[in-house]
Amino acid sequence: MNIPFVSFLPMEKELDKELRGAFERVYNRSWYIEGKEDEAFEKAFAEFCDSEYCIGVGNGLDALMLALKALGIGEGDEVIVPSNTYIATALAVTYVGAQVVFVEPDIKTFNINPSLIEAAITSKTKAIMPVHLYGQPCDMDPIMEIAKKHNLFVVEDCAQAHGATYNGKVIGSFGDAAGFSFYPGKNLGALGDAGATVTSNKELAEKVRALGNYGSDYKYHHIYKGNNSRLDEMQAAFLAAKLPHLTRMNEERRRIAKKYLEGITNPNVILPYVPEYANPVWHIFGIRCSRRDELEKFLNDNGIGTNKHYPIPMHLQECYKDLGFKEGDFPIAEEISATQLSLPMFYGMSDEQIEYVIDMVNNFE
Repeated sequence: MNIPFVSFLPMEKELDKELRGAFERVYNRSWYIEGKEDEAFEKAFAEFCDSEYCIGVGNGLDALMLALKALGIGEGDEVIVPSNTYIATALAVTYVGAQVVFVEPDIKTFNINPSLIEAAITSKTKAIMPVHLYGQPCDMDPIMEIAKKHNLFVVEDCAQAHGATYNGKVIGSFGDAAGFSFYPGKNLGALGDAGATVTSNKELAEKVRALGNYGSDYKYHHIYKGNNSRLDEMQAAFLAAKLPHLTRMNEERRRIAKKYLEGITNPNVILPYVPEYANPVWHIFGIRCSRRDELEKFLNDNGIGTNKHYPIPMHLQECYKDLGFKEGDFPIAEEISATQLSLPMFYGMSDEQIEYVIDMVNNFE
């Protein structure tokens, strides 16, 4: 049996009529930027995130970067980010001219360890950027308490966690702002690059929108040195067509994850840990194995697609060698990078496919 790591076909087949209708609607209207589709999606997604405002932007990286920029974070400032995440989190900080400060994750959840944050705070620290990695919510209560104690902003990186909840409250609604990615592979994915910044702060929302529109609050009037990052009408229409189905599709991911968690019994494999406060949406189902590369080859040889998230930790990436870090500086992030393997997880997986993955993982010796 051949099982891809991810497939959009089951979802796209199911939503074919709605997606084609969205395309026709935009195409026939001949209005492609800052129109009715964007406005409608922003309103719906803000409500989904239990927030007041949503500003559509070009991608998830821009969503984070514009939020930081709108908060006034820049040269000479520091932003705390987890040492284990996708590089876009760090790049958002770099792009506004601030300094990245890495904090190790909890080895069980892969997310930033709140107990290590305060030790990283200096007089230059302006914000904490927790990442709800793989769709698993961070432990937000202690993070928010630390931010309040030290008068810091919180910008949530929700790129992989659309609809995840922490103690029953949807992620993205805790901090001053949150950034979402709608890259096609995400739980809520566009048919191209797209993203959004979410906030309940009206002034901040207005500034993010202006910054993403060349720094303009109205046509040809520029109050900031801004960027060009706007959610186009076509992608907004596609996202609006998918959004009403997101909760149901997230539940299907939870069903698949439950089968994996109950069915995988190989002692060589460490399964994901789900704290009591978390209701993940399983963008990624990431296991750990000390012989990760051997396991990956075994699964691939048996027709199962896999991925590694992420094989090189950020502090060892060549683009951040100027920070002066070396191997061993962030051992938990390095351990995760060396042992993590992602199994197939997508809407529309059949029970037969799920059971085959489970059997093959259990057959690895």
